[in-house]
Amino acid sequence: MGSRPPFGDGLRAELGTPCRARRLGSSPRSRVWRAELSGVPVVVKQLVDGPEADERYAREVAALTLASRVDPPVVPRLLGTEPVERVLVLEHVTEQQSGEDRLVEYASTLARLHASATAAAGIDGPLPAWSGPGAADIKAFLGLAARLGVAETTGVRDELAALVQRLAETPGRLALLHGDPCPGNDLYTTDGVRFIDFEQASLGNGLMELAYLRIGFPTCWCVSVPPPDRLDAAESAYRCAWREATGTEVQGDLLDACASWLLRGDALVPRARRGTEDQLARLPRRDWWWGSGTARQRLAHRLDVVGRMSAEAERLPALGRLSTALRAAMLDRWPTLGPFPAERSEAWRIGTERG
Repeated sequence: MGSRPPFGDGLRAELGTPCRARRLGSSPRSRVWRAELSGVPVVVKQLVDGPEADERYAREVAALTLASRVDPPVVPRLLGTEPVERVLVLEHVTEQQSGEDRLVEYASTLARLHASATAAAGIDGPLPAWSGPGAADIKAFLGLAARLGVAETTGVRDELAALVQRLAETPGRLALLHGDPCPGNDLYTTDGVRFIDFEQASLGNGLMELAYLRIGFPTCWCVSVPPPDRLDAAESAYRCAWREATGTEVQGDLLDACASWLLRGDALVPRARRGTEDQLARLPRRDWWWGSGTARQRLAHRLDVVGRMSAEAERLPALGRLSTALRAAMLDRWPTLGPFPAERSEAWRIGTERG
């Protein structure tokens, strides 16, 4: 079953017969092969049976189709599809060692990816709207503060309710969001970055994914936190690339985007465990490793980011004060919680050792 890519009659008639197929590593949700078609290397991906497999396949095809309009390219070319078997045939791209400007390159390419949907107002297709935190997330976050003995700051409930409402109404909702723009889903080539694996793609505001750089890659196993100068350069590159691609300024608020990830307890566990229980309620009782850091370590970092950003921007003051107090309580109780690596290579090494 796994040795040969599933090429039906339609794909064979369109593209030919694959040869020299070799199975590659992938997530449990897919099978991936490297093969050749008429001597040209390609990648064949099949989404396996499982929850929402048809929806994930439709999202990936739709996102790749939208993103393929960008030049220079930001995704591998989609060469063919077989919907019944949930198969995609993609251009094979050759990776190279990235340079010192990796973060800037990542951010500017992410902006151009996001901008690929902005001209397609009223898109009719399988890409859903991005879904932000809700009332249950607010309850879980404030519940964690209570369990750790941290009193609610005055006005924080109203502030959080307004934040959730604001996120639902954030302008720029037709940006194409990758859904999981993590290390490993970005390939560095001789002519730029290519993003892959769009099974979680949606339409939303691009700041929700630009926030990954500050908040610590919340849906990813591999977390690094760049130093302030490199972070500023990457965020500036994102805004510049967006402006060049759309002729408009980035809309929305980066602090709101970071706060949205702080509230999400599900962003402390791998995808397979999301939606199964209140992860913030588990945190006082036990910690757990995921990739290059622990859940408590991830949350402490996010609290620090939101607390600092709130103070600097003079916005979300109640949430900022609560975040600072909650992080102090965590460090008092668990003093060994340390920072994440600044370099992705180091974070990758730690995650690999843990995994």
